[in-house]
Amino acid sequence: MIKLQVIGNLGKDCVTNAVNGKNVINFNVAHTEKYKDSQGNQKDKTVWVDCAYWTERTGIAPYLRKGTQVYVEGTPEVRTYAKNDGTTGASLTLRVLSVQLLGNKGEGAAGGASGSYSSGSSVPATIPSASDITEPIDDLPF
Repeated sequence: MIKLQVIGNLGKDCVTNAVNGKNVINFNVAHTEKYKDSQGNQKDKTVWVDCAYWTERTGIAPYLRKGTQVYVEGTPEVRTYAKNDGTTGASLTLRVLSVQLLGNKGEGAAGGASGSYSSGSSVPATIPSASDITEPIDDLPF
């Protein structure tokens, strides 16, 4: 199995669609790396990752807004398509297994909303902050 992990910011608000009776949340994540070229000039390189999150639990969709920083984990999926000139093209899409909200653009992880969502977990209506959690710390479930 090949697994990809991406940390970046959403380029635009997500789009939720129904395909063959199943829900899919589509969004794209940008990751920018800074480097120096051979002359020592500072450069930026941005990589965009198209993401498809197939899930019945679409409660995370309102939080997937432009600029939100996310951690996304999933498996790569290659799709082929016919180009206008008749040749075949290919694109790489991340089939999302889990999403974690890290915050808004420009904020650290502690400054924004945070929460974790995966195909097998239920999604809370709101994301609690650390001060909202009232369970005792030493009350472990195992």
